[in-house]
Amino acid sequence: MDQSISIAEIESIAPWFFPASAFIFGAIVGSFLNVVIYRIPVGKSIVSPGSHCACGTAIKWHHNVPILSWILLRGKASCCGQPYSIRYPLVETLTAVLFFLSWITLDPAVALAAMLLISLLISASFIDLDHMIIPDSISIWGTVVVVLLSFCIPAIQGYGGEGPYLLASIKSGITSIIGVFTGSGLILWIALVAEAVLKKEAMGFGDVKLMGLIGAFLGWQGALFTVFGGAIVGTVWFIIALLSRLIFKNETSKILPAETPDGEATSAGFGTHVPFGPMLAIASMLYLLWAKPYFEAYLHTIASLW
Repeated sequence: MDQSISIAEIESIAPWFFPASAFIFGAIVGSFLNVVIYRIPVGKSIVSPGSHCACGTAIKWHHNVPILSWILLRGKASCCGQPYSIRYPLVETLTAVLFFLSWITLDPAVALAAMLLISLLISASFIDLDHMIIPDSISIWGTVVVVLLSFCIPAIQGYGGEGPYLLASIKSGITSIIGVFTGSGLILWIALVAEAVLKKEAMGFGDVKLMGLIGAFLGWQGALFTVFGGAIVGTVWFIIALLSRLIFKNETSKILPAETPDGEATSAGFGTHVPFGPMLAIASMLYLLWAKPYFEAYLHTIASLW
C-alpha cells in the first residue's frame, strides 16, 4: 500500500517521471539486446568481453550511450572512423518506445513483466531475420520464466485484486500454461497442414516454440490473435517485399542490414525466405498494447451467439 501511494504521489508531482524512466530504461536494455542479437547465434558470451569496435578497440562508456552516441558520432566509430549500422540505434529506440508504451498502457506490475516479453521478442525477431533461427535460450527458457512470473504476478493474466492471492496465483499460472499449449499447438497444426498441402516445410519449429512464449504471457486469446494477426502482418510484408523487388528490378532488397561487431554484414529483411517470427512478435505487441480489449469483446460477442 505504501509503495502504491508513493508511486501515486510521484505521478501527481511529476507525471512524466515514470514514462521517461521507462523510455530511458528501454534504451539501455536495447543496447544490451544488440549484444544478445549478435552473440547468441554465434555461441559467444553476452557478458564478456565488453563492447568493442570492429577494429578491436574497446568502446568507451561515453561513446556507448544508447541512441545518442550514434547520432553524435554520425554513425561512425570514434576510434577508427568506420561506419556502423543504423540497426543499433534502431533496436535501442524500438525497445525504448515499447517500454514507454507498456508503462502508459498497462498496470505497473504487468508493464514491468511485459518489458521482459518485449526484450525476448525483439531479440528473437532480429535473430530470426539474420539467421532464420530462434534460439531455445530465448523461446523455451523465456516461456518457463513467463509461466513462473504468471504464478507470482496474477495480474499478468487478469487475476488478483479481490480474493486470496494463492487462488489468484494458481488461476494465473494455469491460464499461462493453457496459453503455452494453445499457442504452440495451434501454429504446429497450421504448419503440419501447410506442409502436407505444399509438400515442403512451410514453417520452422522455432515459430512453434516462440508461440509458446507468446501464449504464456497473453493467454489463449492473445495466442489466437497473434497467429492470425501474424498472418495478416506477413501478407503486408510480402506485398511490400514484392513491390520492393519490382522497383529494384528483381534484385533482392534488404532492410536494415546489420554489421556485426566483427565487421561482417548480415541480412535482415526482404528475401526469398521471410521468417515468420517477427510477424508473430508484431502481432503480439499489437494485442498487448492495443487490441486486447477489442478482441476479447469480439470473442465474447461470438460466444454469446451460441
